[in-house]
Amino acid sequence: MARLLVTGGAGFIGANFVHHWLKEHPGERLVVLDALTYAGDLTNLDPVKDHADLRFVHGDIRDAQLVEALLRDERLDTVVHFAAESHVDRSILGPDAFIETNVTGTHSLLKAARQVWLEQKSVPTHRFHHVSTDEVYGSLGPGDPPFTETTPYAPNSPYSASKAASDHLVRAYHHTYGLQTTISNCSNNYGPYQFPEKLIPLTITNILQGKPLPVYGDGRNVRDWLHVSDHCRAIDLILQRGRIGDIYNIGGHCERQNIDLVRTLCAIVDRRLGEEAALRRCFPQAPAARHNPSDSLISYVRDRPGHDRRYAIDGAKVLRELGFVAGVSFEEGLEQLVDWHLQRHQALLQSGQRSASA
Repeated sequence: MARLLVTGGAGFIGANFVHHWLKEHPGERLVVLDALTYAGDLTNLDPVKDHADLRFVHGDIRDAQLVEALLRDERLDTVVHFAAESHVDRSILGPDAFIETNVTGTHSLLKAARQVWLEQKSVPTHRFHHVSTDEVYGSLGPGDPPFTETTPYAPNSPYSASKAASDHLVRAYHHTYGLQTTISNCSNNYGPYQFPEKLIPLTITNILQGKPLPVYGDGRNVRDWLHVSDHCRAIDLILQRGRIGDIYNIGGHCERQNIDLVRTLCAIVDRRLGEEAALRRCFPQAPAARHNPSDSLISYVRDRPGHDRRYAIDGAKVLRELGFVAGVSFEEGLEQLVDWHLQRHQALLQSGQRSASA
């Protein structure tokens, strides 16, 4: 039975992984370490906050003494490392935080793991799993084959460069010191608990509030989309059966242009509000509340510097070796996610109304 340290476990993908692991692995200890920066939200763990096998620790991955103490005192044998600065726009405006968290923070974790697991030999076996991104591979042309695990790294933003550096550090600690590592590089995730600065939650939120829907450039940048529940399931498989020292690319085999994605979300929200008068009353600023199309809010904005044109992942290896294939269709996943956001926004509105009347 594994005993896990999950870094960034109050963030989007980390929190979904915590939910997944506690459900699928009852009785296994799980410690979440999160600095609760702007994208970390402790309420993301509310569904499992009283779970007997869960402990939350508010702390920074750069605090090597804290990490060493957690690994040693809790006798943890597995690290699943999600903690990262991840928004490309923020990395363009302020790259320093990305170097500090993604590079220095990852190195601090590796040093702590080496000290406790290899030098002090606190546990008989161990695993350090590092969660990375397809953006380390750079940009694809329209006819280029998808990224594989042997695609050369060619990061184009401070964010992707910082993730590439952290990948190399993890690989080096395996080959130099014998740390038992695995790495996964995933495509764009979507699902519940994602911070609203990212494309899908931002689009849904702005539709409900009647705000512009910003689309970079011509909107024809292509991304491969992976539901976060599928991503968590793939990481679980890597932890159980992945080869030590190896890399696994995890994709959704679902390429979409950004503009098509935004229009799809508009259509789903319009349909939901068109079907339910109560939703129209709840979100009076949404175009559909006035029987107008949400795509009227689309606003093309100046493209960001160095914007990668296309990402796509070849998932042949993770299918062949671990039997993984994405199980949530994009259409189904988006429908479920819009419903989740509608319920969440309704709850927030109702909570605000109760507070105002108290």
